[in-house]
Amino acid sequence: MFDLIMKDILGTPAILVGLFALIGLLLQKKKSADIVSGTLKTIMGFLILGAGANILIASLEAFGKMFNKAFSVEGIIPNNEAIVAVAQQTFGTETAMIMLLGMIVNIIIARITKFKYIFLTGHHTMFMACLIAAILSTGGLTGAPLVLIGALLLGILMVLFPALLQPYVREITGSNDIAVGHFGSLGYLVAGFIGKRVGNREKTTEEIKVPQSLGFLRDTSVSVSLTMTVLFIVVALFAGPAFIETKLSGGQNFIVYSLIQAITFAAGVYVVLAGVRMLLAEIVPAFKGIADKAVPNAIPALDCPTVFPFAPNAVVIGFFSSFIAGLISMFFLPLFGLSIIVPGLVPHFFTGAAAGVFGNATGGRRGAVVGSFANGILISFLPAILLPVLASLGFKGTTFGDSDFSAVGILLSMLIKLFT
Repeated sequence: MFDLIMKDILGTPAILVGLFALIGLLLQKKKSADIVSGTLKTIMGFLILGAGANILIASLEAFGKMFNKAFSVEGIIPNNEAIVAVAQQTFGTETAMIMLLGMIVNIIIARITKFKYIFLTGHHTMFMACLIAAILSTGGLTGAPLVLIGALLLGILMVLFPALLQPYVREITGSNDIAVGHFGSLGYLVAGFIGKRVGNREKTTEEIKVPQSLGFLRDTSVSVSLTMTVLFIVVALFAGPAFIETKLSGGQNFIVYSLIQAITFAAGVYVVLAGVRMLLAEIVPAFKGIADKAVPNAIPALDCPTVFPFAPNAVVIGFFSSFIAGLISMFFLPLFGLSIIVPGLVPHFFTGAAAGVFGNATGGRRGAVVGSFANGILISFLPAILLPVLASLGFKGTTFGDSDFSAVGILLSMLIKLFT
């Protein structure tokens, strides 16, 4: 029963979000047809978002292999799933308990304070619970003290980060209906802060002037397809047909394979945006029930792609700017005595794109570029600084990819050393 609740229900983000929608609709005493429809559409929207993300990840992994072969890059590639999979073998039970109790702490804080954010990004909740369990164990904590302190920390973080981001989220969405619950928050915070100081929000990325003959580029799907096609084919030429056709494409011509992967990436972006729109259309009205009953004025804190539809051009700009920052950082990391962090395309896409949207909201085009560039530096240097801490726990070869995991891990390890 414990495994059913922790792994199959709370550990499945779509079910978790759907459960909150169901509770909200029940509290509003909606008709049974509306309850079934609203719950299923919420789950469906999240699954569509997840399917789009999987399409993107598969395409980015192919690009990453081509890139590494083309330019002989060696180093550590941050990957949240990989590090958690390894850590779960040692801290599986502690992670599950911290996650469950942390969610309860989140709801209690939202109930009794002015910070009304309910963190609904289930997989990030699990990742942070795992990180906290691993780091606290270095201070000699075990059993109930580790779980209770970890749950308190997790619950606070689940409210704190959405609260810090909310002023910028209001600028992006024009309302206070949703928040961003994603542990890449420091990058978004920095992007919004820098954007306001270097740019002009009136000169938004969404009003980039395109000549009439190139009007088709205003369609996000087309512009992403063309941009990624150029990138894929250039990298494919450097990687060489032999590598691609024997290792990646299963014999398909390397140019044709690159073209298909580029358009697949654009299809993934399209699916993500469609999923977000469906999710928002259902979760916000359903959440009113929880807001009215359990946590008055509760605000759902959702995954970072939630902000993508508000500035699709900034999504593309943010990804490229963050990735370029990651490439540049590779050459500077050894100068500081740090391991080389190879820019992972998945974290740079999702957090870089979101940082671009935040930067654009406060500083327009310049804010999107500079803000997401700053995010790229953060997710290069912070994971490199965290790496020795994780290595001391026996986790070698990878590290967390998003800024908040690294920052929390570094800060916690420093505090433990200070008090032990």
